[in-house]
Amino acid sequence: MPGLYLHIPFCKQACHYCDFHFSTSLGLKGQFVDALLREMELRQKYLPTPVGPLETIYFGGGTPSLLTGEELSRIFAAIHTHFEVSPQAEITLEANPDDLTAAKLAELAASPVNRLSIGLQSFHEPHLRLMNRAHSATESWQAVRQAQAAGFENISVDLIYGVPAASHDIWEADLARLLELNVPHVSAYALTIEPDTAFGRRLKKGTFVAPPEEFVAQQFELLLARLRAQGYEQYEISNFCRPGRESRHNANYWRGVPYLGLGPSAHSFDGRSRQYAVANNPQYVAAVLERGEVPATVERLTPLDQANEYLLTTLRTSRGCDLAHLRDALGLNILAERAAYLQSLTGQGMATLTGDVLRLTDAGKLLADHITLELFAAAPAAAV
Repeated sequence: MPGLYLHIPFCKQACHYCDFHFSTSLGLKGQFVDALLREMELRQKYLPTPVGPLETIYFGGGTPSLLTGEELSRIFAAIHTHFEVSPQAEITLEANPDDLTAAKLAELAASPVNRLSIGLQSFHEPHLRLMNRAHSATESWQAVRQAQAAGFENISVDLIYGVPAASHDIWEADLARLLELNVPHVSAYALTIEPDTAFGRRLKKGTFVAPPEEFVAQQFELLLARLRAQGYEQYEISNFCRPGRESRHNANYWRGVPYLGLGPSAHSFDGRSRQYAVANNPQYVAAVLERGEVPATVERLTPLDQANEYLLTTLRTSRGCDLAHLRDALGLNILAERAAYLQSLTGQGMATLTGDVLRLTDAGKLLADHITLELFAAAPAAAV
């Protein structure tokens, strides 16, 4: 079933690792909401028909918790005007701990939002300062506890590993603290240094030193061990949940379900093409409000593109990649074209092949990007 993504491109301050589109100036926020509602009207027929009711709605960013109650109410009113929403829809809002005051949580609890994704990143104060997070270690803990007290049970938290440190003690402590919260969903990401970020610029100048790959890999292994021991399932490389508690919205991305993305920099997918909105707030607002058009680039997906995307997304999941579907529906016969490479992967313990389903092992997940690129390399010769 289709999903709706809304990109809220505002933050209080810039995290040193973040490569997403956002602005720390809130001056355009009111006009942005007006533009978002207008874009919703302009693009309500984007999804392929028959659409069916929206099963997931996701407020991402940026920092969606910066929306006021009145702004959020206007957005939900517009959603219900232009789309049918399933009564069982999963409605997620990303939030930063420092925004989740008692008053804010009461406001959110009274709204249609039924799932919170809280960006904790760490419980260690020096690491939060290093990353330039706006909240404290105490607020990391309190935000989740207060959200639970406000009635939110469906909570996901984000953590970052691979932060430079002398040992794994801080990461071990973060995991222990996390498990005390007993939330149903955890997203954990390795610190990635992108060129156009504060960390990227510092790395280029030599004032920041990224940890060795082996250090990051060991923290990933600790993550797997600690969460699995407490009953969490790793259903995607960076995502863990209690049984049956996966993020329905994100899981649909990995299954290739169509979705509509609204807001600057948002992506949309209709099954055959992708659309990328301009990553510029003033340009977005002016185009939508003044000209009634969405400034975006459309990418038509060839059968080869679709096959590569299927490889990329499914190999990251516990369900794995159905190589028979890849062959029969998308024209890429990896079973025949890359038989030797598949045998090498399974022989080295990097993957398993059960029937026609290829799944990465824990060792393979550490090299997921490399393995996927290796499979991409043969795609042109195998495509039909």
